[in-house]
Amino acid sequence: MNENKSNDSFKSEEGIHTDFSDDMTYGDYLQLDTLLASQNRLSDHHDEMLFIVIHQVSELWLKLIIHETQAAIAAIQRNDLQASFKMLARVSKIQSQIIQAWDVLSTLTPAEYMEFRDKLANASGFQSYQYRLVEFVLGYKTPHILKIYKDNPELYAILEKAYYGPGLYDVAIQALAREGFSIDKNVLERDFSKTYEKDATVEQAWLDVYNDVERYWNLYQLAEKLVDIEDRFQQWRFRHMKTVERIIGYKTGTGGSSGVGYLKKVLDHYFFPELWDIRTKL
Repeated sequence: MNENKSNDSFKSEEGIHTDFSDDMTYGDYLQLDTLLASQNRLSDHHDEMLFIVIHQVSELWLKLIIHETQAAIAAIQRNDLQASFKMLARVSKIQSQIIQAWDVLSTLTPAEYMEFRDKLANASGFQSYQYRLVEFVLGYKTPHILKIYKDNPELYAILEKAYYGPGLYDVAIQALAREGFSIDKNVLERDFSKTYEKDATVEQAWLDVYNDVERYWNLYQLAEKLVDIEDRFQQWRFRHMKTVERIIGYKTGTGGSSGVGYLKKVLDHYFFPELWDIRTKL
């Protein structure tokens, strides 16, 4: 009876296309043959599929974060803050997805992971160039990261461009200056390949924005979008650290890092430090 209802429902949709001999299909558009053929286990263990899929999905989300953040940087540079708000809000929603991905990966037990961990050799998420690119576009620049990709000219060029270019916070500070705030010249003309360090003039500008929200509404919205992104990035880092601790404890990472020890060190790093400091001073 249910099958008949299903058939009747399908027949009632007379406009549904069923002949794709000359047309592109859903699978063609998304290149699903390639995408779904990319989960190649190196062991016979059932749970290696989970490990691969989670990391591949996360890389796809990272690609979209980079796409949206770079577009937001360009929008802020041309003083189109409204356009940047939509992009940055989308980044925050994407971050919620990759945070929740850790909950799925944490269903992998230590005993299960040990069944195929040796197959990874020295491969590690530490080597994810897209994750490093996210850090670069947010303004966290680490020179030793570039060295990892020196033998891959294509990837090196992508990373190098972001490394020497302004990050999201740099263009936000430039927006403050355009609005008339007195920002230290050394901050505005700084070397973007260096990780940003706190500045008193930037802090005062954000304080003024938050103390007169109505006057500086667009800058206030920009600031809160940045805080949303940083907040979720910290949540992602924390869930990453706890998932690794849950699965391998304090073992050295497959890529040679200290594992949980390294992940704990980066928990206290801030991309947009003044936006957090002013909360105590408001």
